[in-house]
Amino acid sequence: MKAKAVRIHSHGGTEVLGVEMIDVAEPGPNDVLIRQTAIGLNFQDTYHRSGFYPLPMPSGLGTEAAGVVEKVGVAVTRLKAGDRVCYAGGAPGGCAAWRVYPADRLIRIPDGVSDEQAAAVLMKGMTIEYLLNRCYQVKAGDTVLFHAAAGGIGLLAGQWGRHLGARMIGIAGGPDKVRLALENGYSVCIDRRTEDVVARVKELTGGAGVPVVYDSVGKDTFEQSLNCLAPRGFFVSLGTTTGAPPPIDAATLQKLGSLYFTRPTLVTYTAKNEELHASAQAVFALFAKGVLNVSINQRYPIDDIALAHRDLESGRTTGSTVIIP
Repeated sequence: MKAKAVRIHSHGGTEVLGVEMIDVAEPGPNDVLIRQTAIGLNFQDTYHRSGFYPLPMPSGLGTEAAGVVEKVGVAVTRLKAGDRVCYAGGAPGGCAAWRVYPADRLIRIPDGVSDEQAAAVLMKGMTIEYLLNRCYQVKAGDTVLFHAAAGGIGLLAGQWGRHLGARMIGIAGGPDKVRLALENGYSVCIDRRTEDVVARVKELTGGAGVPVVYDSVGKDTFEQSLNCLAPRGFFVSLGTTTGAPPPIDAATLQKLGSLYFTRPTLVTYTAKNEELHASAQAVFALFAKGVLNVSINQRYPIDDIALAHRDLESGRTTGSTVIIP
């Protein structure tokens, strides 16, 4: 059987993206074959495409999707044909109509959650889970500064942070995105286009700064984020939409108040199967309670993958995006 899949044969811009008909393999003993119904689009996909995260060529793209189990390997016992499942992580190749995937890394989609919702929320939700619960443990009463507050991760962070009792301060670009952030858990959202972010944060915190900043922007906001922190604050770098942050001299962290700097990844925080399943369970539990609401604001057919990448990279998207195979 052949099926559509996004493939690249070299790193580069959106011109390297192609949709090809590829052979669908039979599942191995510990794998399942999934007929995919919805695929999540994440900035990680653009990093893989561009070569910022190099891949061996040729390669597929995509690390998050949902669908229906069609066939299971001979050693698989916890899943069966007809089960709805989703996944986030692993080797790129998720942007495809069919996929073989390890059974022990698959998450059952709970009743009441659509395939599109699962594809849009799992990776972003697990990212927020480890960022707010385990990388830096956000507590009630904490003030949290979050860049790109109107993006897919940013909107979920606002909701989750509000649930924890934190005061969420977002940063977004333009009045529409500011408004969206305020509707999703942020008590304040700073418009980076018209406001001095550092001055505004100092004003909002009585000059103290924040105990933690989550920065998914990278190069353009690196010094800004450092200067928003209180002494002994945590700088969590989680993305590079404007390029990689510059190298930091250890003495800088000392001079700015004994700061902490970390560059975590979901891969590390879900490396063990028990960590993966516990994180996913936490996401879907809050989803079931109505604490988390995923905003799927863009849908693209798989043939329009290049347009989807361009829109994501240019900042024309808000919330989450799904690709329909």
